[in-house]
Amino acid sequence: MLENYIPLALMMLVAIAFGVIMANLSKWIGPKKPSTEKLSVYESGMIPIGSTKERVSVKYYIVAMLFIIFDIEIVFLYPWAVTFDKIGAFAIGEMFLFIGLLFIGYIYVVKKGALEWD
Repeated sequence: MLENYIPLALMMLVAIAFGVIMANLSKWIGPKKPSTEKLSVYESGMIPIGSTKERVSVKYYIVAMLFIIFDIEIVFLYPWAVTFDKIGAFAIGEMFLFIGLLFIGYIYVVKKGALEWD
């Protein structure tokens, strides 16, 4: 019975080895000519101003999460819009319920002031 797991163990070993090799390949075979220019911090082509240890406002992360949440809505709305003429009344009602729940979430976010920049 244990021999049934040999292909699985072999596949896991190959996957782990592949991950380790790919993660370190550039370190092993890449050029090693460090300079102050290459080791300097690069941020959008600009020299960074201030410390890199500064704390980022929580509002930045809240807006990012809200963008992802409301952007995922499109993933569900697109197939519905494509098959709008073929689906029944139940599916249309379910989509209006989905949009209503998202609208309630949007109202909650606006009332909490998560979209206001100070």
